[in-house]
Amino acid sequence: MPGAARILFNSVDSSLSSLKNCQSYINTGMDITTHVALDLVESFNDVEDVNNMEKVMLEYAAMDRELNHYMKAIEETVNQIKREKPENIPDLKYLVKEKFTALESKNSDSDLEKNDKYLYFKDQLKEMRKQFRLQSDSNDNDAIEQIDEDIAVTQSQVNFICPITQVEMKKPVRNKVCGHSYEQDAILKIIQTRKQQKKKVRCPKIGCSHDDVKESDLVPDEALKRAIDSQNKQSWSAL
Repeated sequence: MPGAARILFNSVDSSLSSLKNCQSYINTGMDITTHVALDLVESFNDVEDVNNMEKVMLEYAAMDRELNHYMKAIEETVNQIKREKPENIPDLKYLVKEKFTALESKNSDSDLEKNDKYLYFKDQLKEMRKQFRLQSDSNDNDAIEQIDEDIAVTQSQVNFICPITQVEMKKPVRNKVCGHSYEQDAILKIIQTRKQQKKKVRCPKIGCSHDDVKESDLVPDEALKRAIDSQNKQSWSAL
């Protein structure tokens, strides 16, 4: 490979590295937005403000898509040049722009809603509202009988118990495939042990038919953790 081409490709690699750093900033922004939205739901301020957070998430998803397309256009251009080995280095800027435009022309709003972090945002909002609905209903309706409230709290607390350890979860993770949650350390230990045995892991939740739990399918269950912490605070304050 000629010296000039080698220097050029090194520069491109450096640029791609910088773009990936930018992508990490976008991911951080999406994580922060998710936490803010969950804070809003927890404080029962979950209408207009949470909707605004969702709009922010979609804006981040659009930036992430655009950045992915730009990096893909660069990588495809470099690979094309390496494959074809032209005598003279073509206009890289033009080739990248051409490929980038082609990728962007296929954009649709539904693409944004398939973003992994946006999907996580929606899932956690749904779970957060479900976890805190009992508390919200209790605060809004003083006529609820104490026995009904006790039953509701007991049912909620059952969901806080890890199906593996049978104790309250401290760091719950949620299975994206079946929707069940477990204590992080407990499920990871099972996955590691079964991996060494070259066997699949069945979801430990009784009645669940999912028989291939993978570490890559586990995500932090922030909504459940907040619900557990909130319930514990209420219990302590009642003492």
